[in-house]
Amino acid sequence: MRVLYVNDAMTIYGGLERILTEKINSLSDTYGYEVCLTTINQGSRELAFTLSPRVCYRDLDICLYRQYNYRGIRRLWHRRRLLRLFLQRLRTTIRDFRPDVIVCVRRELIGVVAKASGDIPLVFESHASCRGMAMAGEGLVSRWQESYYNRQVKKAQWVVALTEGDASEWRKLVSNVSVIPNIAHLNESGTFSSLQSKSVIYVGRFSRQKDIGSLLLIWQQVQRCHPDWQLHIYGGYGEQQDKFLSQIKTLGANIALHEPTPDIFTHYAESSILLLTSRYEPFGLVLPEAMSCGLPVVAFDCPYGPADIITDGTDGFLIRNRDIADFADKVCLLMEQPELRHQMGEAAIHSSRRFEASRIMPLWQQLFSRLT
Repeated sequence: MRVLYVNDAMTIYGGLERILTEKINSLSDTYGYEVCLTTINQGSRELAFTLSPRVCYRDLDICLYRQYNYRGIRRLWHRRRLLRLFLQRLRTTIRDFRPDVIVCVRRELIGVVAKASGDIPLVFESHASCRGMAMAGEGLVSRWQESYYNRQVKKAQWVVALTEGDASEWRKLVSNVSVIPNIAHLNESGTFSSLQSKSVIYVGRFSRQKDIGSLLLIWQQVQRCHPDWQLHIYGGYGEQQDKFLSQIKTLGANIALHEPTPDIFTHYAESSILLLTSRYEPFGLVLPEAMSCGLPVVAFDCPYGPADIITDGTDGFLIRNRDIADFADKVCLLMEQPELRHQMGEAAIHSSRRFEASRIMPLWQQLFSRLT
């Protein structure tokens, strides 16, 4: 079986990049597939995560962001030129590699990939919520753009969503939809958090989706009761980075800021609770990651990921209606009751194993066999 994956780039230490790398490596090393990963915007930058030497990797060196060196009509002209170049080089890659299935993980690329794929089955692997822009309260331009790209997804033969909630949204647009959760890069060290440190961890971008504003409001309430606890934020990037970096520095609320890191599991193991305040989540990869290290988690019950991962009251807390006071209360409860922390942390370890590669990858095997 030959599978060609298409992504924009693999430059940041993000959840998509990490999971895509692990999935590709698993297909190649464990299942014996011939896999080619193709990017268009990587350029000379290094890959964030290491690919197996068995995996073929090609960057088409399109660098679509070059269009933003221009304005108005010139930008549109350069965009069209770059998209034509993308189509030409992707067709060459397809001709050389001869895939049985093509998987595209970015909906903004589906239009070009569909043109190049011909009669080869094309799968869109959705790592962004179908209605993410609307759920995040983005403006009309962003919503229109999302709607346009969603219509392009109809050109794929199959859509794979990460949760049942998101799949229900995609089924309003396309008929062939499957749910295959993300494989999670779980803790393999055999060492778990002692849950003794007065340390809470948050991992995520500084974006509207992640809602750092609510995180800070929650933490201010928590600090009034537990000033000896510290919040560690592993963030960076995102369109709201400058706004919240300056706000955090003026709060004086015992918050430590850190750059994104590929060694996040070390920091999970040094923490006692993980927080997630997103407005929406296609999956919420940090949840099973942290749970596999023995951390209880607290998250808003946003559409659609956390409810598929957290069993409320067993391995963490799901906070409904974006209730900031309730969120802060549950965090304080975990701080005040070490026995509850340990009970939930132990349950979290077992719960996270649902997302092991050995349980998820056979679902991809079944889909690829069905399509071919």
